[in-house]
Amino acid sequence: MIYNDSYLQYFFNRKMKSSARYIKLWAMMFFILLPAPSPAQNGSVLVAAASSMKFAFDELILKFKKENPDISIKVSYGSSGNFFSQIANGAPYDIFFSADMEYPQRLKSEGHGHSDHDVFPYAMGHIVLWLPHDAGMDAEQEKMRSLLNPAVIWLPHDAGMDAEREKIRSLLNPMTWKIAIANPRHAPYGRAAIEVLKALKVFERVQSRLVMGENVSQAAQFAHTRAAQASIIALSLALTSKMKSTGSFWEIPAEFYQPIDQGHLILKGSRNPSAADSLGRFIAGKRGQKILQRYGFSFPGGESP
Repeated sequence: MIYNDSYLQYFFNRKMKSSARYIKLWAMMFFILLPAPSPAQNGSVLVAAASSMKFAFDELILKFKKENPDISIKVSYGSSGNFFSQIANGAPYDIFFSADMEYPQRLKSEGHGHSDHDVFPYAMGHIVLWLPHDAGMDAEQEKMRSLLNPAVIWLPHDAGMDAEREKIRSLLNPMTWKIAIANPRHAPYGRAAIEVLKALKVFERVQSRLVMGENVSQAAQFAHTRAAQASIIALSLALTSKMKSTGSFWEIPAEFYQPIDQGHLILKGSRNPSAADSLGRFIAGKRGQKILQRYGFSFPGGESP
């Protein structure tokens, strides 16, 4: 059979129209079957938080979620300096709770903060010298309850000395072979520990015995597992049941280190700045501050929010 050009053209056009109808039909079915966006994802907040906040944040997040059930919170803990580097390189966090004001302020000045939000203070941290009970030292029990003192040194019960009498001299004891602190290069609590040692004029004598944790939580873990015989850590960690049951602490006067004011920043790349702002306001507000005080924090400047 011989087909002329007009018949071939008609046949071709008919096939193309039929194919186009099938393509449109499949496209419609594809989009209909696609899953709808999840409300939990739309209301999720990715949080980067200093490790000293871990135990306080466990309670804070629980309270916040009860009041805001549609907002999902996921928290990562670590050193503030490491988070600073990650965020500066594009890590997709919504809000950053630092252990100081410097890191969030630098991120803001370098263009990594959300345009509608500034750095906001939410807590003031305090430090302690912690010694285990089996080290032969013990701190006075009433001093362990002084949660609002600007600084605290925590000593374990087994350290063999009374922290109030011996003060920082406990670090010079021959039994104290290793002293754990957070790495001062990227951990504000580590910098505060160095300031204390220098102010009390013992830094040169103990420098070779310092063991650096990646963050202040790891420094506490070193002492708790006896990888170190003492540690200068956050009061918030010394107040945990694990540390309280195995050691004691002594308060350090405020003049020995710079105030550990802590700030948070909503980040430029946040997918949910409104929910992140709600979380920040809750933690810096009166209800959040009551919880933070129980974990040894006070409000920056000593004032109520």
